Amino acid sequence: MLDNLIRVVNSTIPDAELTETALPQCPDITLTLLQSAYPAERLSHEQAAHLMEFPPYWAFCWASGQVLARYFLNHPELVAGKTLVDFGAGSGVVAIAAKKAGAIKAIVCDSDPIALQACQVNAQLNEVEIEYCEDYAKAPDTDLITAADVFYDRDNLPLLESMQQRFGVVWVSDSRLKGQALPGMKVIDHFDSHTVPDLQESIEFNHVCLYRSDEL
Repeated sequence: MLDNLIRVVNSTIPDAELTETALPQCPDITLTLLQSAYPAERLSHEQAAHLMEFPPYWAFCWASGQVLARYFLNHPELVAGKTLVDFGAGSGVVAIAAKKAGAIKAIVCDSDPIALQACQVNAQLNEVEIEYCEDYAKAPDTDLITAADVFYDRDNLPLLESMQQRFGVVWVSDSRLKGQALPGMKVIDHFDSHTVPDLQESIEFNHVCLYRSDEL
């Protein structure tokens, strides 16, 4: 499975490698991520533009995911003994953190089957068991659902309403909303973070806002 992930990365970034990387803000979590010194200087202009527009999301730990993972590890009472869906899971970092914090069941949900493979590799690396779901409509109801970097695209807002109706608690972590109001959600806190490996994004995307549904 890891070999397949490497092949997929190399189709976009020739000669790139995936490495086991301990997260700066969650050092007890290790993910299989794109090497920090990926050969960006060897990319053509077209390849670089394609990477920035269509990155292999699962090969990075995004700032918002790292923040929510750290928050659950710091506050295990939020997930201990509970079940959750990690929507748009990418690398699976939030689900892995939840399991480490004592969640009974964590389900990663991502429409990209390669991302689900990455989640499986990362779950094994961290010695936790998670479940997998490709279609959000088929995800089971759980105590809570998480979504990182999803609702800055306002076209996705109907999903938020659906989540609020189906799940006990909704957590949203986002580096692009800048604390803008989300219906039915309240701002919990703001954090500084960054993507791993660092994409050298605008510094404004290093500031993450954490939301929670306001009915508990």
